[in-house]
Amino acid sequence: MIDVQRLRTLREVARSGSFNKAAAALLLTPSAVSQQIAALERTLGAQVVERSTRGVSLTEPGRLLVEAAEAISAELSHAREQIDRLATGRTKLTVATFTSGGHRLLPPVLTRFVAEHPEVELTVLQKEPEHSLPLVREGRADIALAYHFDGPLPVRPGDRSGLDWVPLMDDPMSAVLPVGHRLAGRASLDLAELVRERWVMGCMRAQAFMHRYAELAGSELRVSAATTDFFFAQTLVAAGVGVSLVPRIALDPSVSGVVVIPIDPPRPARYIGVATASRHRARPQPHVEALLSALVGSVP
Repeated sequence: MIDVQRLRTLREVARSGSFNKAAAALLLTPSAVSQQIAALERTLGAQVVERSTRGVSLTEPGRLLVEAAEAISAELSHAREQIDRLATGRTKLTVATFTSGGHRLLPPVLTRFVAEHPEVELTVLQKEPEHSLPLVREGRADIALAYHFDGPLPVRPGDRSGLDWVPLMDDPMSAVLPVGHRLAGRASLDLAELVRERWVMGCMRAQAFMHRYAELAGSELRVSAATTDFFFAQTLVAAGVGVSLVPRIALDPSVSGVVVIPIDPPRPARYIGVATASRHRARPQPHVEALLSALVGSVP
């Protein structure tokens, strides 16, 4: 019999990539984490992690176990929600969203949803996709409003992620410059014209995108400020700290002292969508489906 606590420990080791970090997250000692993983390996008769000077990585049996651990966690969370509903007569629904999506896309949808479903107890969490998608996968959130940049989808059809992805909209990015900038009068800009500027970044993913772009352009990205808030980034641009790349739904017209200029094609964009747990297909949850339909229907 596989011990559930040991599965939880393995999942945290996989997430953090080291015994020390996993121990800190689980409030255990590194020795206790190591002992639990060793006991799990003895039970299985197979190695679940590979240890090296660079950290810890999963073996194929380890990856299979982590997938099982996430499925078990999700099922236990669902059972707890069902028990709560039986005890209280209310349904709990947890929504995770990135900042600008929560600011611009979610409020009108939730206003209608709350009015139509007063029996639902809503919890909203502000989380970036790298945190919100695992929450849905593990059953700690029911739905996530998320995005990705010009890379692979965060959820691939037919994979074993335990998530389904419904695209909502493209969110093209524009250059935001201080009003006195030498390029502020242009009708549009090629991103290459800005690559050597000092930059104010509004999220870590945008920063990673610009680092890759600068590298391809043979330049080094110079970052004056790195934030996790596009709205704050625009105020820093207005203060003359640097230039920024901001997606359409995060543009704030109340910020004075900045100029918004479209980027010439191929224009970088965020791709916004909704992630739900694949298990909902086998066990339909009407309120999750209702909120998902409301989000899809809210986009023109």
